[in-house]
Amino acid sequence: QQQFDIAMRVLAKGLVPILEPEVDIRASDKEACERLLLDLLLEGLGQLAPEDWVVFKLTLPTQPDLYLPLMQHPCTLRVLALSGGYAREEACKLLAQNTGMIASFSRAFTEGLRDEQSEKDFSKTVDASCELIFQASRG
Repeated sequence: QQQFDIAMRVLAKGLVPILEPEVDIRASDKEACERLLLDLLLEGLGQLAPEDWVVFKLTLPTQPDLYLPLMQHPCTLRVLALSGGYAREEACKLLAQNTGMIASFSRAFTEGLRDEQSEKDFSKTVDASCELIFQASRG
């Protein structure tokens, strides 16, 4: 509810809020947490006016396409996937299984980048990361 309370304040200013409730990828009951979160987010969307839009940034779900009901809701502008601590390859694999979600990967994006890298190696790593994440987002 806290996320939606703040979202209402942001909406009142004419802006689009980003709600980011994160589920710990190491939680023993991660799948149950995700289902509960989905129910609560749908309930929160029901409080919004038809002209109100929100963006969600959510941990990649255990069950593929779990968040499709959020994406189909008229008040949802976009659902972004957080890598949430998954390695880039695993995060991209999970993302590709979730229709309509796009990446918002910080940790996974920077994977493999090092201070001591040459500019060429740095650019090569960034390019590879961009391509992998882009391809996964297309699914």
